[in-house]
Amino acid sequence: MNLNISGHHLEITPAIRDYALAKLDRVKRHFDSVIDLSLILRVDKLIHSAEANLHVRGRDFHAHANDGNMYAAIDLLADKLDRQIVKHKEKHGDHHAEGGGVKHAPVV
Repeated sequence: MNLNISGHHLEITPAIRDYALAKLDRVKRHFDSVIDLSLILRVDKLIHSAEANLHVRGRDFHAHANDGNMYAAIDLLADKLDRQIVKHKEKHGDHHAEGGGVKHAPVV
C-alpha cells in the first residue's frame, strides 16, 4: 500500500504520522487490495480537518472529517473509510445461492 500524508498549514510530526498509520491500518485489515492512500491534514483557524482518497482495485473512496482536534478528526475519518470499505466488501461478496442454486435443488 502506497501511503502519502501531506499537511496544509500543519507540520506532520512523527506522532501524527504514527497515529494516522495505526488508525488507517484498520482499513487495510478489512480489505487486502488497497493500492494507494492519500491523506491530507489541514488546519483552518480552529477547525482541524482530515481528508483521504483511497484507491482499491476497481473503485475509489473519498472521506472528509472536521473536528476541533486533529486526532479526533483522524478517528472520524478512519471510521468513515472503514464503513465504506465494509459496505463495498459486503456488496461484492459471495453471490452464490445458499442451497446451490436451481441446478442442485431437490425435485418434488
